[in-house]
Parts: sequence; C-alpha cells; structure tokens
Amino acid sequence: MELGVLIYLPTGQDAFLTQKLLDAAQIKVRICRCPLELETRLSEGVGALLLAEEVLGGTIGLLRQFIAQQDAWSDLPVLLLTKNGMDSLEIQSAVEHLGNVTLLERPVRTMALLSFVKSALRARERQYQVRAFNQRKDEFLATLAHELRNPLAPILNAAGIFERLYPSAQTTKLVDMVNRQIKHLTRLVDDLMEVARINTGKIELQPAKTSVAQVVSHALEIADASLRERRHQVEVLLPQQDIPLCADQVRLVQSLANIIVNAAKFTPTEGKISVKAEVDAVSVFFRVKDSGKGLSKKGLASIFHMFAQERAAGEPSTGLGIGLHLAKVFAEMHGGTISASSPGLGLGSEFTIQVPVTPQGHPLSSQVAQTAPSAQNLPRHVLVVDDNQDAADSLAEFLALQGIEVSVVYDGYSAVESVCQRLPNAVVMDIGMPGMNGYDTAREIRRLLPGKQPLLIALTGWGQHADRSLARDAGFDFHFVKPVNVPRLLACLGDQSDAISK
Repeated sequence: MELGVLIYLPTGQDAFLTQKLLDAAQIKVRICRCPLELETRLSEGVGALLLAEEVLGGTIGLLRQFIAQQDAWSDLPVLLLTKNGMDSLEIQSAVEHLGNVTLLERPVRTMALLSFVKSALRARERQYQVRAFNQRKDEFLATLAHELRNPLAPILNAAGIFERLYPSAQTTKLVDMVNRQIKHLTRLVDDLMEVARINTGKIELQPAKTSVAQVVSHALEIADASLRERRHQVEVLLPQQDIPLCADQVRLVQSLANIIVNAAKFTPTEGKISVKAEVDAVSVFFRVKDSGKGLSKKGLASIFHMFAQERAAGEPSTGLGIGLHLAKVFAEMHGGTISASSPGLGLGSEFTIQVPVTPQGHPLSSQVAQTAPSAQNLPRHVLVVDDNQDAADSLAEFLALQGIEVSVVYDGYSAVESVCQRLPNAVVMDIGMPGMNGYDTAREIRRLLPGKQPLLIALTGWGQHADRSLARDAGFDFHFVKPVNVPRLLACLGDQSDAISK
C-alpha cells in the first residue's frame, strides 16, 4: 500500500463509492472503519490519506502524532473532504498540524478528485525516491568508512617498523607526522561511520557509570593534538566535587571533544579556549568558549546541520562538517540539548551541551571502561590472519620486531589448519574475509580446541556494540577496530583474560 490510498470517511457508502471510483482508475485502496485500524494501516505505509472533516474529532490526535514522527524524507499527502461554508476549528487544526494537507470542498467532481489523488501519489513516489537515495547514500558511507580503515592499518604498521629499524630524531619527527595524519583520517572515517549508523538507526547508547570529570578529561585527551598544534591556552573549570553521570561515556566524550576540536580549528594560533562544567539540580552543562572567528546569525541557525560549514570566500575547508551534527545527535539521545552563541564574526563563540545528571536512586550499569592489560609476557607465537596482504604482512613484521615468532595466512580455512598444526599462543584475525569469515573461523577454532587457548583477537573495520557482541559470541577474547592501537594490542597479547575490549 505504499502507493495506495487509505480512506476514512464517516459512512460506509461514501467509502465504498470512493473505492469504486479509484479502483476503476487502477489505484490501490484500503478502507478504515475505526481510528484504531487507521493507526495500524498508517504504520504499515501508505501513499496518501483521504478523509472527511467529520472524522477529525476522533483522529486528529493520532494523526498529529504520526505526522510528527515521520522520517525526514516523508511528508504524507492528506486529502481532506470539507463541508460547504465557514471553516471549522477542526479544519484549521488539520491545516496547522498535519502538514501536507489539500482541502477539497464538497461536492467534489469525479475528475477533480482523481486528479488530486494522482498528484498526491506522484508526490509520494518522489518522496520514496528520496528515501531510496538516502538509503543508498547511508550504505555507501558505511562501506566507504569501512574500506578506508583497511589502508590505514598497514600505513600505521609501516611507520612503527620504520621508527624501530631506523631510530633517529628525524625519523621520530617524520613518524609523529604520519601518526598525526592517520589519527586525523581515522577521526574523519569514524565520523562517516557514525553518520551512517545514525541514519540507519543502528546506533545504540550504552549507558554506564561515569562522571563529569572523566568526560572532560577524556574529551581533552582526544582534542589534545588539535590544541597543541595551534598552541592554544586552555582553561579548565570543574565543580569542586565530581558529579556522577549515567551516560554513554564514549558518545558523550565524543560530543564534547568535537566541540573542543571545532574551537581549536576556528581560533587563531595562541588563542584562548575555556572548558567549563557547571551543575544544577537536574542537569550538567559543558561549556566551551573560544576567542576565535565567531559566527554570524546565519551561521548560528545552521551550524548543527549535516555538512554545514561557515567560511569566507577563498577560505579552505577544514573538515567534513559532521562533528557538530554528531554532537547534537548524541546530546539529544541522552535527553539533553546543545546550543551555540556568538556576539558576531571575529568575536568568538560559545557552545553548551546540557545533559541530565544521574537521578537519585537511578540504577547505574555495572559496565566500566576496561583498562588495558599489562604488556608483559608476550606470547611466543602469534598467527596473523587477514585477506589484505599488506595489512597482514606489515602487522606481522611489526610483531616480529617485538621478539614474537609470527605466522601469516590470508584466509579463514588456512587459519584453522595453521592453528591445529602449530598451536599458536594467540591469533590476530580480520573479520570480513571471503569464504570463511572471521566469526566462522573463530567458532571452528573453539570447536576444535576448546578452552581459552589460543587467545583470539578480532581486528576489523566494524566497531559498533553489535559487532563486539558478535565477536564475543564467536569466541573472540578481544575486539579492535582498524587501524589498531598497537600498544593496546601488545598489552592484550600479554593478557589471558576473556573480556571483549573495544
């Protein structure tokens, strides 16, 4: 019924005659007989809604709710048959709250009604085309972000190998530069991935016990490179007593870090940035104020829109224009808000994130951020498995420089065979491999060699909560997102716990 008409008229006879007319024009029709059925049919999808003024009294509430909850691409056409004479309060309310409303005063000529219905369905079909385009765009962004992770891994590995083989001040300087750029690229890739997850509804908050000080500390850590690059003076003001929060720390930290990084980018060298946390009875306010370029009234109105950037003619782009949009989405997912203010161009700006503090008596999740295991007692033998040969070979060479015996295979079947023959202490394995993927390979290894040996570490371009759950269920002990944090990987290789790591 996505290209059909849903009819709700006061009498069965009117509905029957209208259905007969539209059937003759080969237009799909479904008749509703009560508000409950109307609500059910709307939720299933419909091309247009045809109803009469007389039924508005019992349906305006559910219609308003449905219209308000539509996806951004959707604007359901509503054809409303009205009485002769003065407009009623119901008609005025429908026009105000139901959006895409066309009023048809009765009696309506047959051809006029057909014309309006066909126009409404054509408009609806164009909306479905926008939906399909958005779905393809989101799939492309997710795939692009995933694929961009793969070349980052061997580049990062090669930089580590180069620094180890040719130690010098100049080498360290060059490797630091490569690492900074990889971190920047990784951040851009992460932003693309988050956008795709949000748009497809695949992002979920993982609330846990954290605090205001932890959020600010971790956000400053993420933004540290941007702040140091421009030699900004940073002032941090926190409440005297740390305030507990029940929040998804990763997302909340990302929101605050995005704002701090934004302030760093748009503040001239050696500028002033303040990061302040304030608390009242119900909310915590994270405020980031800078002495930067400021915002115009037009910029303030659109600054949180996707891909929005305010820059003067000839001024280079400074990113994808995604970070502030993500900050807004994550703040709202926490039941909070985000706002921006600025006295004007050249006068700096201030961004504020408001989220609820932990309510009294609110149960806190027992989840805590895992600490990296000690990087001691590295295993004697590690098997690296990845269908990307550059990634596999470069990681193997880096591990070999740590004094580890390393074997390399490029598919799941060879991995199972090698594990059974050589019994490595640990396996570092990609997930998205052709033939036998990483999940199936891990299950087969656990089936053939029950127990905690070898240590299984997943290395993949996918990093949301569902992916970590899949890895845990398949038998992995740790889960890393490419490009891997090498010190943390070495620490996990020296640990024998079975907790999935981010």
